[in-house]
Amino acid sequence: MKQLKVALIQQRCSSDRRTTIDKTVGMVRQAAAAGAELVVLQELHTSLYFCQVEDPALCNLAETIPGPSSQLFGDLARELCIVIVASLFERRAAGLYHNTAIVLEKDGSIAGSYRKMHIPDDPGFYEKFYFTPGDLGITPIKTSVANLGLLVCWDQWYPEAARLMALAGADLLIYPTAIGWDPADPADEQQRQREAWITVQRGHAIANGLPLLAVNRVGLETVSAEAESGIQFWGSSFAAGPQGELLAEGSCDDEEIIAVTLDLERSEQVRRIWPFLRDRRIDAYGDLVKRYRD
Repeated sequence: MKQLKVALIQQRCSSDRRTTIDKTVGMVRQAAAAGAELVVLQELHTSLYFCQVEDPALCNLAETIPGPSSQLFGDLARELCIVIVASLFERRAAGLYHNTAIVLEKDGSIAGSYRKMHIPDDPGFYEKFYFTPGDLGITPIKTSVANLGLLVCWDQWYPEAARLMALAGADLLIYPTAIGWDPADPADEQQRQREAWITVQRGHAIANGLPLLAVNRVGLETVSAEAESGIQFWGSSFAAGPQGELLAEGSCDDEEIIAVTLDLERSEQVRRIWPFLRDRRIDAYGDLVKRYRD
């Protein structure tokens, strides 16, 4: 069996970028010391989740790729001989920015990038103000450990994205995430949202016969007085198997390294008993490219 040891880094972020990155590096080192071969970081992990407000000055957080963070985490991947999935605010050109995940190979090189395709625009999540939709397509990134089906946060609600990754040969689905509650919402509404988030992703694992990793930040973040009460990120980072079974799950409240060993050959066995790809009626799906079927 092909076993892959994975670690998900669930952490709090602060307004002190250096402190936040240093904490991330320390947790990655711990994960590697425990045997992780693939370490996945949460969405936009070098800073607070700044999209709570629309402020042009916050575009100063963006950086080029290659750039300082890709160099730092590339050096770390090379030193520890692991693969790292990082998530950065990419400056592509003046006024042109992306929410971009990158994969650093064991030799420190950039194995590939994915620019977030689905961009939300909701209270507290004003991402359309900052990010241009991705244009690199939905294609797995080949690495020394596996073909990584890398998607980002809001992408995780769309079955089309997961399916396209599966059809392109992904060995697993990976979702760096920044999602949380409005602290003003009642407890029952908060719980419904969290359970929906977990359920839809477990469904993607099942529908595609692939293991899935979702890593989310944790803690209350408020970027300015304009952000009102802020966002309480609910953590709950998890790993699911190809039948949607929960293999590991983090808490709602704590910084954690969630470690799990994936059996990448199990997808073959699951797809033999649930051959969803075989039985797809591709001749009948043309309307999927329409916004709505009137």
